[in-house]
Amino acid sequence: MSKKVAILQSGYIPWKGVFDMINMVDEFILYDDMQYTKRDWRNRNRIKTPDGLKWLTIPVQVSGKFYQKIKDTVISDPGWNRSHWSSIVQSYKQAEHFKDYKELFEELYLGSDEKFLSKINYRFIMAICKILGIKTKISWSMDYELIEGKTERLVHLCKQAGATEYLSGPAAKDYIEEELFQKAGIKLTFMDYSGYPEYSQLYPPFEHKVSIIDLIFNVGSNAPKYMKSFLR
Repeated sequence: MSKKVAILQSGYIPWKGVFDMINMVDEFILYDDMQYTKRDWRNRNRIKTPDGLKWLTIPVQVSGKFYQKIKDTVISDPGWNRSHWSSIVQSYKQAEHFKDYKELFEELYLGSDEKFLSKINYRFIMAICKILGIKTKISWSMDYELIEGKTERLVHLCKQAGATEYLSGPAAKDYIEEELFQKAGIKLTFMDYSGYPEYSQLYPPFEHKVSIIDLIFNVGSNAPKYMKSFLR
């Protein structure tokens, strides 16, 4: 039997491309044993506002003195959720389908006092997958044995998950050792984020690289029609 796997660090309310990647595989492994990186997508994302793009950033505790894993990263301001929810309400209350999802997202934001970034990201990813109808198994790198070596570790994770194909993010082309996947008998493919159709979005000009919540609030249950994985 064939099995396609993807491995990616968790992100905060990711853009539609990440959810397409999740929907294209049989198992999506959250790679939160990796080092937390500042000014990245782990704890922040963008939304559209009347004044342009706005970053929503979850404040976290960061030490520059040692290797800090994503899974160990802790929130530094317990009021971040109320602030983010207020910004979302102000920016999307005029969106056509905001009212359809307001209660669900309000609970996601205000109904938890989770302190670890990984678990917050997981909470949102799972909820959004349910909204989109994505049934992919989502697991953690911590569920598996990890070995040394950038590509070696990915191959080993794939083997443990029973993968016959590994779907990688396009940025990994710069470092991934393709021959190691070939030797393991695992097909290596890369995600293509090009060619997304535009949708009816508030506050022109149109911008693709914003959180998936923008798509959901603007087009509602039609969101999958603007995502590539549902059209295969």
